[in-house]
Amino acid sequence: MARFTLPRDLYHGKGALEALKDFQGAKAIICVGGGSMKRNGFLDKAVGYLQEAGMEVKLFEGIEPDPSVETVMRGAEVMAEFEPDWIVAMGGGSPIDAAKAMWIKYEYPETTFEDMCKVFGLPKLRTKAHFCAIPSTSGTATEVTAFSIITDYQKGIKYPIADFEITPDVAIVDPDLAETMPAKLAAHTGMDAMTHAIEAYVSTANCNYTDPLALHAIQMIKANLVNSFQGDMTARAPMHDAQCLAGMAFSNALLGIVHSMAHKTGAAFRGGHIIHGAANAMYLPKVIRYNSKDAAAKKRYAEIADFIHLGGNSEDEKVDLLIQFLRQMNDDLKIPQSIQNYGEGGVIAEEPMVSEAEFLEKLPDIAANAILDACTGSNPRQPSQEEMEKLLKCCYYDTEVDF
Repeated sequence: MARFTLPRDLYHGKGALEALKDFQGAKAIICVGGGSMKRNGFLDKAVGYLQEAGMEVKLFEGIEPDPSVETVMRGAEVMAEFEPDWIVAMGGGSPIDAAKAMWIKYEYPETTFEDMCKVFGLPKLRTKAHFCAIPSTSGTATEVTAFSIITDYQKGIKYPIADFEITPDVAIVDPDLAETMPAKLAAHTGMDAMTHAIEAYVSTANCNYTDPLALHAIQMIKANLVNSFQGDMTARAPMHDAQCLAGMAFSNALLGIVHSMAHKTGAAFRGGHIIHGAANAMYLPKVIRYNSKDAAAKKRYAEIADFIHLGGNSEDEKVDLLIQFLRQMNDDLKIPQSIQNYGEGGVIAEEPMVSEAEFLEKLPDIAANAILDACTGSNPRQPSQEEMEKLLKCCYYDTEVDF
């Protein structure tokens, strides 16, 4: 028996933010990030709509990119004092992910971060509050997923929290918010969405309910991402929908080792963070080559190539064309092809942010942690320590995967 879970309600289309004024409750806390929602007026709109619904509203602001365990615990303390019956998280994936983890701690104060990280091991939520997610970026799809990514900076590791209990009750997918994204963010989040859809389609947990969502998302991203990056605002709305469809797919079909590797390399290096979407974009072509040694996975990749009309006669040719297409998309989006060419902020650089010496020093631990990541179990091939290290080296040097 399998399970397919989505939010109870999903409001979408321009102006969907207005749905907040129909919420029922006494108190709402809004969790936001660095200020773009305030600068562009969306935070004030959200507060106004909730107040129109008769609620007292409190703000928890300043959630950082790649939110920390400490931020989660601090937010949960604010919630415990305010006692909201609605948690509303708006902005990029970071504030929404952080608010999900705060929600767990708010409902169960004795819960430790280690408890949260037990895959599909959370107690029942919604004893104190319901959860609404409002994304402003077109990539993570955390507004419809059972996942949250929190960083333990002391260990330099990003940890996925995975449980259907943290699937939001309400998602508001309003493309007006996505129009505020700078180009680089549109590129990185868009490739995150592409990776979600492709990994969901080849995951060992794929099913008839997730496949159509994944394929349609891939098709929409192919048609719209580069245009969105180049500033075409008419492409922002379909990209916002596409990333949400990809999220619906992967929340139920799960992911693979592209995400395992991205989670474990993101905060591992002294020079700075490898942005999650850029990491996925760099690693995806290499992982496709690695996974395509599995016959079932090769067939699935070939089906993707067929669905988006890439051509090719044999399955091998179709896999080659899919890899070429994704590498070309990285070039079009100005995303590096390897860690060696990755500069601070995700730009292509001659001087790498991550030195070869530091990469090789940390490689065994990163590989071991990636194998243990929650996303590895549904990957088509289960890598050994040696294979994971070799694969990560291919991602560093941009060399061919031949094992």
